[in-house]
Formats: sequence, C-alpha cells, structure tokens
Amino acid sequence: MAPLEEGRDRSAETAPSGATSEAVGGVRRWIVLSVLCVSLLVISLDTTVLNVAMPTIVRRLRATSSQLQWTVDAYAVVFAGLLLVLGSLGDRVGRKWIFLAGLTVFAGGSAGSAFSGTPDRLVIARACMGVGAAAIMPSTLSILSNVFTADRDRARAIGIWSGTTGLGVAAGPIVGGWLLAHFWWGSVFLVNVPIALAGVIAAAFLVPNSRNMAAKRPDPVGALLSVAGMGILLWGIIEAPNRTWTSPLVLGAFAMAVVVLSAFVLWELRSDHPMLPLDFFRSPRFSAAIGAMGLVLFGLLGMFFLLTQWLQFSLGYSPLQTGVRVGPIAVVLLVAAPLSSVLARIVGTKPVVFSGMALIAVGLGLLSRTTVHGTYFDALPLFALIGLGTGLALAPSIESVLGSVPREEAGVGSATSDTALQLGGALGVAVLGTALNLRYQGRMTPLLAHQPVPGDIRHLILGSLGGALAVAQHVGGSLGTELAGVARQSFVSGMDLGLVVGSVMVGLASLVVLAVLPNRASDYRSERLANTPSSATDSGVEPVSAMSRSLAVDGHAGQIPLGNVSGGSPASQSDVRSSGSRARVWPRWMTASNCSARRASK
Repeated sequence: MAPLEEGRDRSAETAPSGATSEAVGGVRRWIVLSVLCVSLLVISLDTTVLNVAMPTIVRRLRATSSQLQWTVDAYAVVFAGLLLVLGSLGDRVGRKWIFLAGLTVFAGGSAGSAFSGTPDRLVIARACMGVGAAAIMPSTLSILSNVFTADRDRARAIGIWSGTTGLGVAAGPIVGGWLLAHFWWGSVFLVNVPIALAGVIAAAFLVPNSRNMAAKRPDPVGALLSVAGMGILLWGIIEAPNRTWTSPLVLGAFAMAVVVLSAFVLWELRSDHPMLPLDFFRSPRFSAAIGAMGLVLFGLLGMFFLLTQWLQFSLGYSPLQTGVRVGPIAVVLLVAAPLSSVLARIVGTKPVVFSGMALIAVGLGLLSRTTVHGTYFDALPLFALIGLGTGLALAPSIESVLGSVPREEAGVGSATSDTALQLGGALGVAVLGTALNLRYQGRMTPLLAHQPVPGDIRHLILGSLGGALAVAQHVGGSLGTELAGVARQSFVSGMDLGLVVGSVMVGLASLVVLAVLPNRASDYRSERLANTPSSATDSGVEPVSAMSRSLAVDGHAGQIPLGNVSGGSPASQSDVRSSGSRARVWPRWMTASNCSARRASK
C-alpha cells in the first residue's frame, strides 16, 4: 500500500468520533512538520528577542520602565488569555484556517510594531501579535497530532516540536542583537513578516485541515473575564510604583481584578462549556505541574527582563554582545531538557522537577548578591545553573500536565499548559520589574528632592536607568558622572531586590511540588483506587468515576478506545460524558468478572 494510503487508513481508524481530517502520509508529513516548526520558531524567538531591544527602545522612544513592561506583558497577557478560546475555535471551524489567520495577524502586528512611533502604539501592536500567536501555537500541536497518527512517529514529531521552542529561546537574544547591530530597532519585529507570509503560502498548499464536529462551542464570556482580570491585575502591579501603592486608582484596580477573576472562576464552574475545565485541577499531577511551569517562567523571564538591562546599561555591552552573553542560559536549557525526561523515567517526576526548581531558586538568590562592581564572568556560572534548573523542571512538568488529562481532552491540556507558561512569564516581568522600580525610585527620589531639576527631566530620570544615563550624558562633567554612578547603584540594588523576590517565589513553589506532585502516574492511580468506596464494587461493576479517571490519568496509554471493541458503534457502546463529573459510562460487559470470564473462555 502506498504511504499516502497507509496514512489515510490509520487516520480513519484512530480519528475520534465526530472528527474530520485530511490524510497525510509519507514524506509530506515531515514537510508539514517543518512548516509548523518554522511558524513556532517565530513565536519562540519573539519571546526573548525583545529583551535585547528594550534598552534601545528606551533611548529611541523615551519609554519608561512601566511602558517597557507593558510592551512585554501586552503580548503575553493577550496570548495567554486567548489560547484556550482560539484552540477551541480551531476544533470547530478547522485548525488550518485558524493557523493561517494567526500567521496573518501576527505578520500585521509585527509590521505595526516595527513602525510604531510611540510606546503606546508599540504596546497596541504587540497585543495584536499576541492574538496571532494565540491562534498559531495550539493549532500547530493539534495539526501535528492529526498528521502523525502512529504513536512512535507522533512522539518523535512532538519531540522536534518541543525542541524548536528551546531553539527559539536560545537564538532570540543573538538574532535580536545582530539585527540591532546592523539595522534599526524595528528590525527585530519586521523580520517576522516575511517568515510569517512564507508560512501562510506553504501552509495553504501543504498543511491538511482537520476539525472535530463534536467539539464544544467557544466560551467568549470566560475568555473576556480572564483577559480583563489579568490585564487589570497587571496594570495595578506595573503602575503601583509610579502612582504609589495606596493610590485610589491602584487600589481600585486590585479590587476590580479580584472581582473579575472571581467571576471568571464562578462562570467556569457553572458553564457547561468552560474555556478552562476547573475539574482538571482536582488532579495533583495537573495542578502541581501547572503551578511549577508558571513559577519556572516567572523566575526565568523576570530574570531576563532585569539582566538584559544590567548587561547593557551597567556593564556597557552592545545588544549583540548582550544576546551572546545570555545565550548560555538557553543553550544549557536545550541540552538539559531532553535529559530530564530520561531522569524522570528513572527516578520519577517529583525529584527531577523539585531539583530543577531548587537550582533556579539558588541561582536567582546568588545573582541577587550582584554589586555595581560585578562582572559578567561573576554571573556566568549562575546563568548556567538557572538554565540547567529550567531544563530539568520544565519538560517533566509539561509531560505531567498532558499525561493527567484524558486523551480526548489533550488539546485543552496543552492550551492550559501554554497559558500557564505565558501568564507566569508575564507576572514575572511585572512583579520583578515592580520590585526594581520601587527600589530604584526609592533611592533616586531623595537625591533629586533638593535639586533644581525640571519636572520633565525628573520624570525621565526616575522613569528608568536608561533615561537617567541619557540625562547624565547630556549634562556631562562631574555632575553627569555622579548622576550616572548613583543611578547605576540604585538600579543594581533594585535588580537585586527583584531577584530575591523571584528566588523566594520559585523556592516556595518547589516545596509545594515536593509535597503535592505525585512521583509517577501509577502513584496517583493507586491512590485514587485505594480511596474508592468498597460499596461501589460489591455489585461486580467497576465504579464509573474511579475507573475512567484512573485509566485516563496517564494520558494516551491508559485509555480504552470503545469504538474499536467488538460489536456496535461508538455511540451504541455508551461513550457518553457527563457535563458535571466528566465520567465515562462504560458498557455493562466491561466488568471485572465478565472480562475474566471472556479471557478464560478464550
């Protein structure tokens, strides 16, 4: 049989009920994977390429630290808020069409970012890029899962897909630095446009379409509440240093965030088509791993936000030199991530994730001892330590999340893990950046209080270290040298405070992982079965909830495809789900006694 026909046969056998997809076989599958990975690479690059460009944006657009943080967080918050709803929409209307739309929007947002003349316009354009990225990322994994139907090939493809993300993180600062060394700051965004448009053309002809006719309808109310709640919360955190933490606007933002996020939780609990099924969080394999992933990115991206500015403003490196010098973090991560899966199979998930998070906490804590006289080589071993910790913690956490949801809900589990990563990174930039601003402004304000400094100049000095250095250069002489020295000392002090906050947060999260995260999937299944009431099995029938969840808890391997057993269609064999408990109603013949009798009769 020809490769294409083989692919078609397997698709027909393994496609879930209600799903439609185009068959792909042979070499074309790997060409499709290449298109998906190149598109994913653009998103991964954009995660870190902006960190290198931030000091240049400060100088050219006169952006404050608050505006810089929103440049990063506008993309991340919109990205995270729309992942689930756009992933669900792809299931309904076709994943290929959502993928193509995402690439188009991402290209348009990148062009808008490149030619933004003010920080506010840049923030808006970055939010548009977040919309496109939210459509691209879940679509790539959904298309991949439908193209690679054999378990072994699918595992290889997902490994390549995951490695692409690490490659993007590693190459982002270097690519950004090279572009800034040869072109203007907008080139770090404009480079996305030809790649995205090439992806649109390639995907239109090569990528197959697939959709699930039985998919749930979107949850626009949940999406709106989540984006609004997180946006208001981040606005309050970012603006607090500028307006003071007791400002009525800031306090009102925090109160409104609590109300909106509480409404989100209540809506998701009551909805029969929730954007985020909250019952997933009852599984410690899911909830503990989600928290671990979010806190790992909290520390990592928050650290990137601080250290790229330190390397350029304090140590005087160019953008390209800065990109090369933060590269070892991602390189070590890229090497450690594949090894973490091997270690998790040997010793279990818990010790690997805990060790990784502990290394991150220790690395951030030691970096917080940096002084204004510190050098890059003082920090280099700690960069490697943090990269190693991230590589150890991240991959087993993602595997734990995807392995703790039923196979038919794998798309939601993947989107939820992506959401945790994006929100964790956004909060890391916001919280660690806020700590930096508090300490920096707290030290600089008294020094300027008795100086005849015009209001706009004072605002520029207090807004960021880049602004203070620009003023110092303009003033010149001993006064300019003194201003630059004091500003650098205040910045390093604020950076140290932010790193301490990151170290404490990741360290506390590692202890929670040690206490809550099951070591292996079998540990959680055994615990659930041990807690099953004995009366449920007295009649000879397996308890529905315990049996379905214990079989589905480790993902693909533990589930029984009812549509392939002898006799009847999937619908006639009661592949029915309850909207409240999500329990599977199993056929009556699938009892312990009947199954034993069937085996004996054979």
